[in-house]
Amino acid sequence: MSVARTGDWALARRLLAAAPARLKAGVERGLRQEAELLRKGIVDGLTSQAPGGKALAPPTPRTLAARKFTGFGGTKSLVVRGDLRNSIAVVVRGDAVFIGVPRSARGKGGAELVRLAEVHEFGSAPTVVPLTPRMRRFLFALLRHAGERPRGGAGGGVVVVRIPPRPFLRPAFDAFRKGAGARFLRRVAGALGVAPGAKP
Repeated sequence: MSVARTGDWALARRLLAAAPARLKAGVERGLRQEAELLRKGIVDGLTSQAPGGKALAPPTPRTLAARKFTGFGGTKSLVVRGDLRNSIAVVVRGDAVFIGVPRSARGKGGAELVRLAEVHEFGSAPTVVPLTPRMRRFLFALLRHAGERPRGGAGGGVVVVRIPPRPFLRPAFDAFRKGAGARFLRRVAGALGVAPGAKP
């Protein structure tokens, strides 16, 4: 019994040989596109004040007064100069992707921005800050600027500072997860030249 081969077998061999490289490139491209989509969702969420569709708590009157008192404007939560929002980045290392605030972020300094992001995402434990005379004068001037009447005398004292959580990463990640698998497969299929919904 003999076997007859028909068709362009040289072309078939070339396509099969190139398949792993094309698949790898398609996966990498799809991963990068999905990462950039998530980054955009986080940045847009800070801009719109509703990451993942969940509204951020607005700044307190004292926070707004402190901004004006120290020469900053704006009424948005987590957005004063834009350092935090502008530091959100995509970092690709091999087949792993990081989306968030990297320690190499520019602006205030990566480590400081990472800590700032962490505090806003999860909140902070109460911190007791002993007041120096200079700090007391600043605080009293700030309170007067906010329309509040300072309490206490000229002696020592402390201030207890606690920052409430204002999650901006987790809601964006939660919203992004919906449909992520199907989106990613469509991206890879597109990179391979396979029409969406086509059978292999």
